Amino acid sequence: MSEYQFPVEASHVMMFARSIGDDNAAYYDIGVAQEMGYEDVIAAPTFVQCGAHFDPNSKLRPDNAIGDSGFDKADSSGSEGEGPRMHAEQHYEYHQTITAGDILTVKRLPAKTYVKNGKRGGILRFEEYITEYRNQNDLLKVTARAVIVTPTLLKEDERGED
Repeated sequence: MSEYQFPVEASHVMMFARSIGDDNAAYYDIGVAQEMGYEDVIAAPTFVQCGAHFDPNSKLRPDNAIGDSGFDKADSSGSEGEGPRMHAEQHYEYHQTITAGDILTVKRLPAKTYVKNGKRGGILRFEEYITEYRNQNDLLKVTARAVIVTPTLLKEDERGED
Protein backbone atom coordinates (compact mmCIF):
# COMPACT_ATOMS: atom_id res chain seq x y z
CA MET A 1 0.00 0.00 0.00
CA SER A 2 1.27 3.46 -0.80
CA GLU A 3 -0.12 6.87 0.07
CA TYR A 4 0.77 10.41 -0.98
CA GLN A 5 -0.84 13.82 -1.45
CA PHE A 6 -1.74 15.48 -4.74
CA PRO A 7 -2.71 19.20 -4.77
CA VAL A 8 -5.19 20.14 -7.50
CA GLU A 9 -4.23 23.47 -9.02
CA ALA A 10 -6.35 25.45 -11.51
CA SER A 11 -3.48 25.89 -13.98
CA HIS A 12 -2.81 22.14 -14.01
CA VAL A 13 -6.51 21.43 -14.57
CA MET A 14 -6.52 23.85 -17.53
CA MET A 15 -3.31 22.40 -19.05
CA PHE A 16 -4.62 18.85 -18.69
CA ALA A 17 -7.90 19.75 -20.42
CA ARG A 18 -6.01 21.44 -23.25
CA SER A 19 -3.66 18.47 -23.61
CA ILE A 20 -6.59 16.09 -24.16
CA GLY A 21 -8.37 18.54 -26.48
CA ASP A 22 -11.34 19.18 -24.17
CA ASP A 23 -12.50 22.79 -24.43
CA ASN A 24 -15.13 22.64 -21.66
CA ALA A 25 -14.98 26.14 -20.15
CA ALA A 26 -15.61 24.77 -16.65
CA TYR A 27 -12.05 23.40 -16.76
CA TYR A 28 -10.50 26.89 -17.04
CA ASP A 29 -13.14 29.59 -16.38
CA ILE A 30 -14.06 29.96 -12.71
CA GLY A 31 -17.17 31.98 -13.64
CA VAL A 32 -18.54 29.11 -15.74
CA ALA A 33 -17.73 26.61 -12.98
CA GLN A 34 -19.48 28.81 -10.39
CA GLU A 35 -22.57 29.09 -12.62
CA MET A 36 -22.63 25.28 -12.50
CA GLY A 37 -22.55 25.37 -8.68
CA TYR A 38 -18.84 24.74 -8.02
CA GLU A 39 -16.50 26.92 -5.98
CA ASP A 40 -13.65 26.72 -8.50
CA VAL A 41 -12.80 25.17 -11.86
CA ILE A 42 -13.51 21.46 -12.10
CA ALA A 43 -11.13 18.73 -13.22
CA ALA A 44 -11.71 16.57 -16.28
CA PRO A 45 -12.65 12.99 -15.35
CA THR A 46 -9.27 11.32 -15.93
CA PHE A 47 -7.30 14.19 -14.36
CA VAL A 48 -6.55 11.99 -11.33
CA GLN A 49 -3.90 10.19 -13.41
CA CYS A 50 -1.80 13.37 -13.08
CA GLY A 51 -1.37 12.41 -9.45
CA ALA A 52 1.36 10.01 -10.57
CA HIS A 53 3.68 13.03 -10.79
CA PHE A 54 3.35 13.38 -7.00
CA ASP A 55 3.83 9.66 -6.24
CA PRO A 56 7.34 9.18 -4.81
CA ASN A 57 7.49 5.72 -6.46
CA SER A 58 6.23 6.76 -9.90
CA LYS A 59 8.29 6.07 -12.99
CA LEU A 60 7.24 9.56 -14.18
CA ARG A 61 9.52 11.17 -11.62
CA PRO A 62 13.07 11.89 -12.76
CA ASP A 63 14.53 10.26 -9.64
CA ASN A 64 13.01 6.89 -10.58
CA ALA A 65 13.74 4.65 -13.53
CA ILE A 66 11.48 4.99 -16.56
CA GLY A 67 9.70 1.71 -17.06
CA ASP A 68 6.48 -0.20 -16.73
CA SER A 69 3.28 0.78 -14.99
CA GLY A 70 4.68 2.88 -12.17
CA PHE A 71 3.23 0.57 -9.53
CA ASP A 72 6.64 -0.23 -8.08
CA LYS A 73 10.33 0.34 -8.66
CA ALA A 74 10.93 -3.20 -9.91
CA ASP A 75 12.63 -3.71 -13.24
CA SER A 76 10.01 -3.60 -15.99
CA SER A 77 11.31 -6.81 -17.54
CA GLY A 78 9.85 -8.78 -14.64
CA SER A 79 11.49 -11.71 -12.87
CA GLU A 80 13.40 -14.39 -14.74
CA GLY A 81 11.00 -16.21 -17.04
CA GLU A 82 8.48 -13.38 -16.95
CA GLY A 83 7.70 -10.87 -19.64
CA PRO A 84 7.21 -7.17 -19.00
CA ARG A 85 4.42 -5.99 -16.72
CA MET A 86 1.72 -4.44 -18.88
CA HIS A 87 -1.13 -2.11 -18.02
CA ALA A 88 -4.21 -4.03 -19.20
CA GLU A 89 -7.28 -2.16 -17.89
CA GLN A 90 -8.31 1.04 -16.14
CA HIS A 91 -11.72 1.77 -14.64
CA TYR A 92 -12.96 4.85 -12.76
CA GLU A 93 -15.87 5.34 -10.40
CA TYR A 94 -16.70 9.00 -9.75
CA HIS A 95 -18.20 9.90 -6.39
CA GLN A 96 -17.69 13.70 -6.19
CA THR A 97 -16.39 16.29 -8.64
CA ILE A 98 -12.75 17.28 -8.13
CA THR A 99 -12.20 21.04 -8.06
CA ALA A 100 -9.14 23.26 -7.98
CA GLY A 101 -8.10 23.70 -4.37
CA ASP A 102 -8.69 20.08 -3.44
CA ILE A 103 -5.73 18.40 -1.83
CA LEU A 104 -6.17 14.75 -2.68
CA THR A 105 -4.77 11.97 -0.57
CA VAL A 106 -4.08 9.08 -2.90
CA LYS A 107 -4.09 5.61 -1.38
CA ARG A 108 -3.30 2.53 -3.47
CA LEU A 109 -4.54 -0.78 -2.16
CA PRO A 110 -3.92 -4.22 -3.64
CA ALA A 111 -7.16 -5.89 -4.64
CA LYS A 112 -6.93 -9.37 -6.06
CA THR A 113 -4.39 -11.42 -7.95
CA TYR A 114 -5.27 -14.31 -10.24
CA VAL A 115 -3.76 -16.36 -13.05
CA LYS A 116 -5.04 -17.60 -16.39
CA ASN A 117 -3.58 -19.87 -19.03
CA GLY A 118 -2.26 -17.89 -21.98
CA LYS A 119 -3.59 -18.67 -25.48
CA ARG A 120 -0.05 -19.30 -26.72
CA GLY A 121 1.07 -21.27 -23.71
CA GLY A 122 2.42 -20.00 -20.46
CA ILE A 123 0.62 -18.31 -17.63
CA LEU A 124 -0.71 -14.78 -17.36
CA ARG A 125 -0.64 -13.29 -13.86
CA PHE A 126 -3.18 -10.50 -13.26
CA GLU A 127 -2.85 -8.01 -10.40
CA GLU A 128 -5.62 -5.56 -9.60
CA TYR A 129 -5.00 -2.33 -7.72
CA ILE A 130 -7.60 -0.07 -6.20
CA THR A 131 -6.68 3.61 -5.85
CA GLU A 132 -8.78 5.96 -3.75
CA TYR A 133 -8.64 9.72 -4.16
CA ARG A 134 -9.96 11.56 -1.07
CA ASN A 135 -9.93 15.31 -0.55
CA GLN A 136 -8.76 17.28 2.49
CA ASN A 137 -12.17 16.68 4.13
CA ASP A 138 -11.79 12.89 3.65
CA LEU A 139 -14.54 12.88 1.00
CA LEU A 140 -14.04 10.05 -1.48
CA LYS A 141 -13.84 11.72 -4.90
CA VAL A 142 -12.74 8.93 -7.26
CA THR A 143 -12.01 5.21 -7.04
CA ALA A 144 -9.80 3.81 -9.78
CA ARG A 145 -9.15 0.16 -10.55
CA ALA A 146 -6.12 -0.83 -12.62
CA VAL A 147 -5.21 -4.27 -13.90
CA ILE A 148 -1.59 -5.20 -14.57
CA VAL A 149 -0.76 -8.40 -16.44
CA THR A 150 2.58 -10.23 -16.41
CA PRO A 151 3.10 -13.10 -18.85
CA THR A 152 5.30 -16.05 -18.00
CA LEU A 153 7.50 -16.64 -21.01
CA LEU A 154 8.13 -20.16 -22.20
CA LYS A 155 11.29 -21.26 -23.95
CA GLU A 156 10.80 -22.21 -27.59
CA ASP A 157 11.12 -25.96 -26.85
CA GLU A 158 8.42 -25.66 -24.16
CA ARG A 159 5.78 -24.07 -26.44
CA GLY A 160 4.81 -27.24 -28.26
CA GLU A 161 4.99 -25.50 -31.64
CA ASP A 162 6.54 -27.00 -34.75
